[in-house]
Amino acid sequence: MTEIVYSGKFYFEGSFQDLYVTTGDGIITKVEKFQNMKPSIKIEGPILPGFTDTHVHFRDPGETEKEDFFTGSMSAAFGGTTTVLDMPNNIIPVKDYEQFDRKKGAIRRRSFVDYGLYSLYDGTNRDIISRESVGVKIFMGESTNSSTYSGDYNSDSYLQEYERPVVFHGEALECLKKHENGSINTLHDHNMSRPSQCEREAFETIASLKTKNKIAAHVSDINNLNGLEGKFNGEVTPHHILLHDGMHLGAYGKVNPPLRERNIMDETRQGFLDGKFQLLSSDHAPHTERDKENVQFGKSGIIGVETRIPLMLALVQKKILPLQTLISVGAEKPSEIFNLNKGKIEKGYFADFVSIRFSDMTRLNEERLHSKLPISPFNGFDVLFPRDVFIRGECVISSGEIIEECNGNFIFPTKDQNVS
Repeated sequence: MTEIVYSGKFYFEGSFQDLYVTTGDGIITKVEKFQNMKPSIKIEGPILPGFTDTHVHFRDPGETEKEDFFTGSMSAAFGGTTTVLDMPNNIIPVKDYEQFDRKKGAIRRRSFVDYGLYSLYDGTNRDIISRESVGVKIFMGESTNSSTYSGDYNSDSYLQEYERPVVFHGEALECLKKHENGSINTLHDHNMSRPSQCEREAFETIASLKTKNKIAAHVSDINNLNGLEGKFNGEVTPHHILLHDGMHLGAYGKVNPPLRERNIMDETRQGFLDGKFQLLSSDHAPHTERDKENVQFGKSGIIGVETRIPLMLALVQKKILPLQTLISVGAEKPSEIFNLNKGKIEKGYFADFVSIRFSDMTRLNEERLHSKLPISPFNGFDVLFPRDVFIRGECVISSGEIIEECNGNFIFPTKDQNVS
C-alpha cells in the first residue's frame, strides 16, 4: 500500500485544524495533529470533506445529446462533488438487472467522480431489480421519462422489506390529474398546474409507509412537512430555496415539482438554514435548447450539479448558512443514509476532500460551466468554487484545472463498504 501524507487546515470534528492526513489505497489511514514536522504534500486553504449529490440525471445512456457521464461528472468535480448517485429514469428506464448492467457498462471509465446507480421501482418489478442498486426510485406522479408506481403502497411487502433507501418523487398522481392544465405560459401557471397540495398528499402517503429508509425528494414547500417530522428524510435543492415562480427564467426555470411563490421559497430557505432538511441535492436534469424553447411545451429540469455547493459556500461566506449545516446535508448525511463511508475526514473513510479560499467568491458565469448545455437559472448569483478536489486520495482538480483521467469508481453499499 502506497501511503500519501497531506498537511493543511482540515475540517475535523466541527472546526478547522492543522493536521496531517495519511491516505492509502484511497482510504484515510491516520489523522494526526500538526506537531512534529514530517514530509507531506501541503494543501493550501481550508479543506472540507468531499460532497455527495444523491440526486442527478446524467441521461447516459440514451440521451447523451443532453448530458453524459463524462460531462456530468466533470461538472460535479468542478463543483466540489466527489460522489454522485444517478437516477434510473433514462429514456429506457432502469427497471431490471439487464438495463442496470447496460447502463453500468455504458458509463464505465467515463466518470471523473465516484458514482452509484438507482433502479426504478413501479410496483411490478421487485424480482428483477439489480442487487447493485444504491437504492430505488418511485415516481408517485408523472415526470420526465417516468414510470409511475402502479401498486398498493400499504400492502407492498417489497417496500416494507427493502433495506436500502427508497427515494420518492413526491407528487400525488390523482392530484396532478385533477389540476392538469393544457395552457401553461408562465412559471406561475406551471406552479398552479402541479400545486403544493399534491406534494402534501404524497408526503402523507410516504409518512404512512413502513419502509425503513424513506426519502422525500426535492421538497418544494417546507409547510408540507408540518406534522410529518421524523417520518422520512427530507431532500431540498438549491432551486427551491433560491428561485421562485415570479422570476423571468422562461423554460429554464421549469422543473417538477415547480418553483413556488416567493414567500414559500423564503420559508423553505429559512427551514434549510435552520437545519430542517437531511439532504441537499441538485436534481441536475439537463435538456437541449430545443427542449427549452418555451414554458408551455418545454421539458422540466434544471442543471445544478456544478453550482450546488458553490452557491452554498457563498452563503457560508456571507454568514447566512452555518458551515456545519452545509457539511451535514451535503457530505455527512448522504454518506450515512446511503452507507457510502464518505463525508468525513476521519480514519477509515474514503479520502475525498476539497480545498477552498473564502476570498474566491465571484458571480456565476454560465459560460464557464461544463455541462453540455450550460444555461443556468443561477447565472449572476454569488458562487465560491473549490480550487482543489481529491477523490480517494488522488488530486483530480488542481488550482481550478482538471488534471486526472476518468478514474471514478462504481460504488455501492455493502457491509464492508467496498468500492470496485
